[in-house]
Amino acid sequence: MKTNELITAIWPGRAYPRGAHWDGEGVNFALFSQHAEKVELCLFNETGRHERQRIEIRERTDDIWHCYLPEARPGLAYGYRVHGPYKPEEGHRFNPNKLLVDPYAKDLIGQLRWGDALYGYTIGSKREDLSFDRRDSAPLVPKSRVLEPAFTWGDDRRPTVPWQDMVIYELHVRGFTMTHPEVPARLRGTYAGLGCAPVVDYLKRLGVTTVELLPVHSYVSERHLASKGLSNYWGYNTLGFFAPEVRYSASGKVKEFKTMVKTLHSAGIEVIIDVVYNHTCEGNQLGPTLSLRGIDNASYYIANADNHRYYDDFSGCGNTVNIEHPRALQLMMDSLRYWVEEMHVDGFRFDLASALAREAGEVENLGGFFDAIRQDPTLNRVKLIAEPWDLGSGGYRVGNFPHGWAEWNDRYRNGMRAYWKGDDGQIGELAQRLTGSHDLYGWSGKRSHASINFVTAHDGFTLHDLVSYNDKHNEANGEDNRDGNNHNLSWNCGAEGESDDPAILALRERQKRNLLATLLLSQGLPMLLAGDERGHTQLGNNNVYCQDSQLAWLDWTPTPERDALHTFVQRLILLRRAHPSLRRRNFFEGKPQEGDADKDVCWLKPDGGEMMGKDWSDNQARCLAMLVSGCGISERGARGETLHDDDFLLLLNSHHAEIPFALPPVRGGEWLLLLDTATQALPPADNGLPLASPPAWGQASYPLQSRSLVLLTRARTLA
Repeated sequence: MKTNELITAIWPGRAYPRGAHWDGEGVNFALFSQHAEKVELCLFNETGRHERQRIEIRERTDDIWHCYLPEARPGLAYGYRVHGPYKPEEGHRFNPNKLLVDPYAKDLIGQLRWGDALYGYTIGSKREDLSFDRRDSAPLVPKSRVLEPAFTWGDDRRPTVPWQDMVIYELHVRGFTMTHPEVPARLRGTYAGLGCAPVVDYLKRLGVTTVELLPVHSYVSERHLASKGLSNYWGYNTLGFFAPEVRYSASGKVKEFKTMVKTLHSAGIEVIIDVVYNHTCEGNQLGPTLSLRGIDNASYYIANADNHRYYDDFSGCGNTVNIEHPRALQLMMDSLRYWVEEMHVDGFRFDLASALAREAGEVENLGGFFDAIRQDPTLNRVKLIAEPWDLGSGGYRVGNFPHGWAEWNDRYRNGMRAYWKGDDGQIGELAQRLTGSHDLYGWSGKRSHASINFVTAHDGFTLHDLVSYNDKHNEANGEDNRDGNNHNLSWNCGAEGESDDPAILALRERQKRNLLATLLLSQGLPMLLAGDERGHTQLGNNNVYCQDSQLAWLDWTPTPERDALHTFVQRLILLRRAHPSLRRRNFFEGKPQEGDADKDVCWLKPDGGEMMGKDWSDNQARCLAMLVSGCGISERGARGETLHDDDFLLLLNSHHAEIPFALPPVRGGEWLLLLDTATQALPPADNGLPLASPPAWGQASYPLQSRSLVLLTRARTLA
């Protein structure tokens, strides 16, 4: 149809699928609203700026309003106006003056422009949200757009990296390539930029198996940020659960995201996306009316039991999506399936996942949402990662998510930071985290890969800043440094912020190596924050959620220090990949395994003696060794073969002084030095192999330098 022609044929259509569905002949529209009294479909010109026609949807099946337009075609811009009671005290906020984004829209056109007309009530009224605003919001709202879903996936195959082999790399689509010199300027900060050859080659050479993208669902920046000239950089403010964020698209087309995924898959790299289903961008009762609020507020959001005018907020963002409602649950499940089936992503990281478990406000058991995923034939085969907490009472659920889920393990983050900072009483915590956190995950029968180990993530200090600042410095955010976490377990190594003192700089580089080596040599799944391998700094800002600027973008300028750290991480990942002892599926048992006389893991003191009960309670102990038997691997290989490896001895010293460490005897061989973070000793890679002729260590003890980590190995065969 031509853009100046009106739709003349309106058929009843179907209640499913939801959203706008092009079937090759026409477009079916379907919208859920249980409490609406009337629904209008508004059609716009190709730019989305001018409303051309309103069509009253007369068909209603099981609270689904639907129609079929045989004359409609892909590219058609549209929105909804939904009529019903405006009674906030009863939980209803219908206002047909507000154009609404289709919750199932797979494509959007235009950006939200802030203005008072976006609100269902009159800004400035003494009655606040109990007042009613009659201004048309359409000129300010992005329009939904009918998508042509065809895409040539060819022989695209999921890499399906085994859990224990994963090395996750958390990155921001925009920030990762904004200053990359080898990415064409027009592609920087986009899906196409992330999928271009220099970037894919970098990821592949680094050795990561899986990229975890910060939110790519369409989102909006909060009004208070826009008024300050800032924006929501991270994207945890979802507007639509199907449409990829258009600001990250160089072409403005959805297929650009698909092309990126296909390219990464071709390189053997998985794509996991960070998803925000716990809340939306509509905020609290004083927020704008953009989509779900105006479609059916009482169904989609959790209302306060005592006063339906207000929301129960378990997200800290003003509202919580009511997953207990079957249509809200269906929306989330349909979204997840769409991103797997149509966009080919390999899994999800769920923001504030405990909020998705709340039933009647409680997280007593991980119910409906998690049951739905567990039985779903599409979703129960992809990677599922929980941020296992929310901001409500009882929301901290680390170690309690169902089988099939991995979890961000903040106990690992805090324990490793505290240990290398030199805090008292960390030896026991160090040992638990090094071995995969059996105390958190073993009790339920899970394996060590349930623990996503991380030292840094997008939320908080970068690795460089963790060793360069004692305190956060978030002044650029315009909140008088009140935002961001105050408990960072960071240490500036002697000077706050940037320094030109050689001794301080050397110590900071050593601390980075300590933390990175610990992460990549621990059991469980390591997650790296993009840029940490290059010493990325945010100048002490631990909350760059609103900084779409050089402060948050990765700096790709090479320096000797950055190049050295990158090489260090690259070779550590190669080392991890080459040795099954360093990425076991099963937990250690602390006893000999079949065919081996030695314990699968043994803990040693500096004098060479085995750690005993009282030793673990020594608050002053800062030095420990972990001896891992290469013949003590309990699991089998991919073809059922018995797995053997070399023995490894990991020495750790967070004390400020050197400690001579007595080495266990070697039968028929010598200890070989693989790594010493004090000297940056790491044998060069050769033909893809992580180790090339490591030097022998023929002495009975090792001079373990202050604040350093050492890894030694010895060849082992079955007795």
